[in-house]
Amino acid sequence: QVQLVESGGGLVQAGGSLRLSCAASGNILRINTMGWYRQAPGKQRELVADITNGGTTNTADSVKGRFTISRDNAKNTVYLQMNSLKPDDTAVYYCNADGTYFRGIYAYTGSSWGQGTQVTVSS
Repeated sequence: QVQLVESGGGLVQAGGSLRLSCAASGNILRINTMGWYRQAPGKQRELVADITNGGTTNTADSVKGRFTISRDNAKNTVYLQMNSLKPDDTAVYYCNADGTYFRGIYAYTGSSWGQGTQVTVSS
């Protein structure tokens, strides 16, 4: 079992900032890529940004220059610093982790998701 626990969402005015955190715990051998996705009402889930365990990042054009992803490998934690927020950023933000986990004596690769945290940006 692997758990991803997100925190940091909330209500903010346009132009404001929020910082999301996601900590992974459980039967983890190695986490490769961690990322943030978001899903607005009536829309598909989309990638916001992800980061490899080597620090290589990939950021969606819609948030480039405003959002910054980072991680602490020792803590299996990923962060998303969101600045200059816009109403269009309103969505449920989900944390994702791709890695190698174990169950008993068996190792397996898989993708885990957090429960999501609501971010609402008012105009």
